[in-house]
Amino acid sequence: MTRSRPVPASPAPLPYPVAVVGIGADGWSGLTGTAREALREAEVLIGGARQLDLLPPDCAGVRVAWPSPLRPAVPRLLAEHGERRIAVLASGDPMFYGIGRALAEELGPQRLHVLPHPSSVSYACARLGWPLEDTEVVTLVGRPVSRLSASLYEGRRLLVLSADASTPATVAALLTAHGFGPSRLRVLEQLGGEGETYVDGVAGTWEHPPGDRLNVIAIECRASAEALRLGTVPGLPDEVYEHDGQLTKRHIRAATLGTLAPAPGELLWDVGGGSGSIAIEWLRAHPSCRAVSVERDPVRAERITRNAERLGVPGLRVVTGPAPSSLAGLPSPDAVFIGGGLTAPGLLGACWEALRPGGRLVANTVTLESEALLAQRHKAYGGELVRLSVAHAVPVGGFTGWRQAMPVTQWSVTKPSSSEASSHMGDRR
Repeated sequence: MTRSRPVPASPAPLPYPVAVVGIGADGWSGLTGTAREALREAEVLIGGARQLDLLPPDCAGVRVAWPSPLRPAVPRLLAEHGERRIAVLASGDPMFYGIGRALAEELGPQRLHVLPHPSSVSYACARLGWPLEDTEVVTLVGRPVSRLSASLYEGRRLLVLSADASTPATVAALLTAHGFGPSRLRVLEQLGGEGETYVDGVAGTWEHPPGDRLNVIAIECRASAEALRLGTVPGLPDEVYEHDGQLTKRHIRAATLGTLAPAPGELLWDVGGGSGSIAIEWLRAHPSCRAVSVERDPVRAERITRNAERLGVPGLRVVTGPAPSSLAGLPSPDAVFIGGGLTAPGLLGACWEALRPGGRLVANTVTLESEALLAQRHKAYGGELVRLSVAHAVPVGGFTGWRQAMPVTQWSVTKPSSSEASSHMGDRR
């Protein structure tokens, strides 16, 4: 189930709805009559300095530029000017990576009057002749460029919302580093305005100087022969991970993620993170998935962060410290994976108590001691107990034989919705 930031229970009452007006690079001339009227009637005009400068003198309201950081200032400015008619300016479509989201979260959608303008993405697709529904959009505004890595696939068309004029060169460097140097890049600037222009090039030989800060990058992904092919499903090749041997191997990882069953918006606890592979591939399942990896070894914790950056999920939260004590204060998970430390006193109980009703717990082990513990829990709480075994063909003299990897015992269980049925796991050792 997808979760979003809740609307405040008692937002400050406003006598008038807040007009949220999208404006493009074409400025005042590109606005509809309704949007112009809302801006003329406003007693307070809030927006970026560049947007406010696009308004004519007959928009006589007090002009207030957004401070930085913007998001914490939203409730303060609304409260400060709440008795007057407010109009907020947004770039393009306010509800597409725009200020409209923050305003809806703060006030509730019923207190907004949103007047959208064509977004830069709509303009870009119109110029390129790309179907919008077949084009993936990645924003790098206020986000690390590494998140683009998860979207790199041969033949894909991407539109990247730039943070500033330096973003195209940064994107070209990332593409080249990931084996996508042959990709075509077009940087479209000032879309919809009189100064609209674009530059064209190839990522691996990108030499264009920084241009306008208002730009969108169109990428036609082309992989070089050296690029490592990554799929969209769990079970990435082991070699894409930096690790010291503490790695859930590819085939076991795919089976484990299948049992964890990530869904949009859900949160995973990866306890005993190792190299972070389970949490990373959980996050790659859907952009709205969230994960926390808990790892007691600081060296491994740093390695998890590097793996997440390289594989396009820099949003992975890494907590360094022992479990279960390091679990205190973390948000309740929809799923828990325990890949290490099963015999730590109270660990299973703490994870079970924190798990949301209907959530899944999956634990893997290769030791007899932990296997005995999982067998006890299976007997007491049900679920499924399986043994996963993988063998690889290897040379045996001049022939070929099977080499068996250590079998993995896995217990998986779904927490019932009844609190009575799930209240005593923490008392068992």
